[in-house]
Amino acid sequence: MKPIRIGLIGLGWVSTHRHLPALRRDPRFQIVGLADRHGALAEQWARKFNVPHHCAAERVADVSWLDQVDAIDVVTAPMAHHALIRDALRAGKHVITEKPFAMTVAEGEELVALARAADRRLAIVHNFQFASSTERLLADLSEGRLGTLRSIVAFQWGNPQRRLPTWYDELPAGLFFDESPHLLYLVRRLAPSPLRLLHVDSCASTTGHRTPASVDASYRAQTPAGEIPVSVSCRFEAPLSEWHVAVLGDRGAGIVDVFRDIYLRLPNDGLHDTARVLRTSWRASALHWARHFVNGPLHLSGRLLYGNRTVFARFAQSIVDGREPDGIGGSDALDVLRMQHQIIERVEGRASFS
Repeated sequence: MKPIRIGLIGLGWVSTHRHLPALRRDPRFQIVGLADRHGALAEQWARKFNVPHHCAAERVADVSWLDQVDAIDVVTAPMAHHALIRDALRAGKHVITEKPFAMTVAEGEELVALARAADRRLAIVHNFQFASSTERLLADLSEGRLGTLRSIVAFQWGNPQRRLPTWYDELPAGLFFDESPHLLYLVRRLAPSPLRLLHVDSCASTTGHRTPASVDASYRAQTPAGEIPVSVSCRFEAPLSEWHVAVLGDRGAGIVDVFRDIYLRLPNDGLHDTARVLRTSWRASALHWARHFVNGPLHLSGRLLYGNRTVFARFAQSIVDGREPDGIGGSDALDVLRMQHQIIERVEGRASFS
């Protein structure tokens, strides 16, 4: 088939270090143009990656090369997503976008309906579900290696001193709105049934920011053996930045270290005697360092793309097939956006449980 001609709007760190490298490695795409509100930045990256067109633009209408592309990749701050996606779809372009794809559920519903009415594909970059670590966990679940499912636990620690976007505290619940989609789509993918939200607890920032110090959400998922607990826990004022997702079964635990893209499968330790404790320590250490030998060089060289190549491959295939991309379509984006707002309403005291 002919390459899909694509252009990017927004050239921040995620765009230049994740999207552009993933697109350049996929022969199904041809990068035609780059746009950013800072024209010099668009020119700089266009020259670096030998992209033929660039321009300064904050709106789709301002993109000088729009008629030369089939698809638009939206990688701006979340506040700008809705208008850019809407206008790109109205211009007849397929769209892939960073999360969250809209600020409100109503905006999300509008975009999903517009994409369907225009017969254009809309995809969202929910990439960590396709990272090698998550795929290993999913394979163990599918093969029954963890045994009967007992619970799912996801937690995030965030060091406020790490690289963060300048605009995050303008969002509803601040950084939670920008980062929580990753944990939410992961537990949604791992759970055996739709998740039912039971309870949300949060603690306000101790440093005067809009981002809470903590957010904890408790869910239930249905299994053939009954309901199991699913929890999402975020700490935004931590001394370390760590994201982990664990699936606990009666035969063992599958643990994903999201940032390092490392997967550990640890067996049931039974009586928890000294021999079994040492076995767990040895296995965890060996698996951890074995994966570091694989992922470390990729991380240092900027080639560890955390599932982004699969995301863009699915987007390309959806354009060819004329179907919503599996796992990253508009309906998936809308489900996760609804999960976010369910939590935020309770964090901000605008809703309560009976």
